[in-house]
Amino acid sequence: MTMIANLQYGWTLFVNPMQEKFGWDRSAIQIAFTIFIVAETWLVPLHGYVVDRMGPKVVVLLAGLLCGLAWVLNSQATSLPMLYFAQAVGGVGAGAVYGASIGSALKWFPDRRGFAAGVTAAGFGMGSALTIIPIASIIANQGFQQAFLYFGLLQGIVLCVCAIFLKAPEKIDVTKAADMAVAGERRQYNPWEMARTPVFWLMYAMFVMMAAGGLMATAQLGPIAKDFGVAGVPVSILGLTLPALTFALSIDRVLNGLTRPFFGWVSDKIGREVTMFVAFGLEGLAILALSKFGHTPGMFVLLTGLVFFAWGEIYSLFPATCADTFGGKFAAANAGLLYTAKGTAALLVPFSSMLTAATGSWHLTFWIAAALNIITALLAIALLRPMRRRFAA
Repeated sequence: MTMIANLQYGWTLFVNPMQEKFGWDRSAIQIAFTIFIVAETWLVPLHGYVVDRMGPKVVVLLAGLLCGLAWVLNSQATSLPMLYFAQAVGGVGAGAVYGASIGSALKWFPDRRGFAAGVTAAGFGMGSALTIIPIASIIANQGFQQAFLYFGLLQGIVLCVCAIFLKAPEKIDVTKAADMAVAGERRQYNPWEMARTPVFWLMYAMFVMMAAGGLMATAQLGPIAKDFGVAGVPVSILGLTLPALTFALSIDRVLNGLTRPFFGWVSDKIGREVTMFVAFGLEGLAILALSKFGHTPGMFVLLTGLVFFAWGEIYSLFPATCADTFGGKFAAANAGLLYTAKGTAALLVPFSSMLTAATGSWHLTFWIAAALNIITALLAIALLRPMRRRFAA
């Protein structure tokens, strides 16, 4: 999971250099990010289906080859169609790794699904934290194409090595979580059965609404920092001084990772929907604060950290809620089908660039993202919780 993190969370470092070198429109470049997310998410149900039947080893081995190839192709891309193709290849590979990893975690630890999914997803959330500075340095000194090449090869090789050690549990033990008041532990729903239930589609809509704002921040953080005039301004925190954008990216990745096991653990204790209400509401408020106070370098760093801390937990809460509700036997495929909501949300990312260009600022984009998050927080308590209880009954 750590080795596929840069494919998504390191992308924002490459947007401005590509625009400067080739003169491509920023919105056109961000279509490549959308293609990556769509390819990463919409095929995960298929990856999960294969993992449920064959285990994760072969799937991740092939995925490692695709992930490495993708960034090597990015390093050679001199046209937008080639960039789009490379991002599609990377998305297929990253989605296979993600689906195999989360699905395996849900199966191995049915009694602690929130925490297990959170720890696993943390690798993806903060996996790029230690590489942000090296990638930024290589881009500055040798160019973005060399950064794509070096890290593409490194990430692909490590993925293939890790695949050798993966395995599925010998059996799915659903008795450990039998005390959970959910129907999923008494009956095992396959993806087709799950997709015919209203509670699944409510979770899907909530996932889309939450993912949209975070993906916008992930893809656009570099351009936002540039437009706010803070990207290269030095910021000192706890004795460490870095340019505001580099500092923000490093802190954001760490907090985006830590939030996943933290809120996953909290949800194991107090319930999924209550945890969603708290976290999603905090995300909405953080986005509004970033819009108002993010024009100063120090506040930009701190508030983007809060945005990512309040956002990343969706990747532990939704898979755990899905497995609680529909059972663990088909956990990889079911979580994969729900995960396609991220791809649906990614379709909205290019519109954030267009909206900003049309209005001349990021404020309306931020307000829309914040509203979606606050609405989702209310849906968790007012609608999802009673629907899941009725489904269990």
